[in-house]
Amino acid sequence: MSDISRRDLLRNVALSVTAAGTLTPAAAQHVHELAAEDKRASGGVYQPKAFTDHEYATIRRLCDLIIPADSHSKGALEAGAPEFIDLLSSHNHEMAAIYTGGIGWLDHQMQQRYQKNFIDAAPEQQTAMLDLIAYRKNMSPELGPGIQFFDWIRKMTADAYYTSRVGIDDLGYLGNKAVAKFEVPVEAVQYALKRSGL
Repeated sequence: MSDISRRDLLRNVALSVTAAGTLTPAAAQHVHELAAEDKRASGGVYQPKAFTDHEYATIRRLCDLIIPADSHSKGALEAGAPEFIDLLSSHNHEMAAIYTGGIGWLDHQMQQRYQKNFIDAAPEQQTAMLDLIAYRKNMSPELGPGIQFFDWIRKMTADAYYTSRVGIDDLGYLGNKAVAKFEVPVEAVQYALKRSGL
């Protein structure tokens, strides 16, 4: 892919996300592929393009808290969610401003409550703050900007995760593959029969 078409692709994808708030799976796949190329080109460590080291570390921690790795699947970090967000933000100043402003708000709130930036706070302090801004029922003039920011990063993290190979594997999606015989799982039949009253 030429540098110009790469730039145009990323700019168009980033603009569609901020304008419509959605991202097509095909466009997301392109972003994942370009982020992987950038990571390979820099020796296997992704170098942020839109954010400072502090901002990028905060985005990484937020992504990890939103979709952590567990015994069942890998998390948002392994799925490349921070790279996905950074790469799109590097081609859209409005999107980058959402993140830099949100991180600034988050750090300010954490300084007031715990005298530390979000990234430097204890895990229980981080989750206590996120418990406040994760729910619209907590909407207030003080928390409103944080709730809007967290809603944005939560959606982008989920988009990045579920359009990545890691997220697709977590869903168990096998793709459109030919099978010799399709069998409905017994549990599904039993559940349907129980619900139908037959």
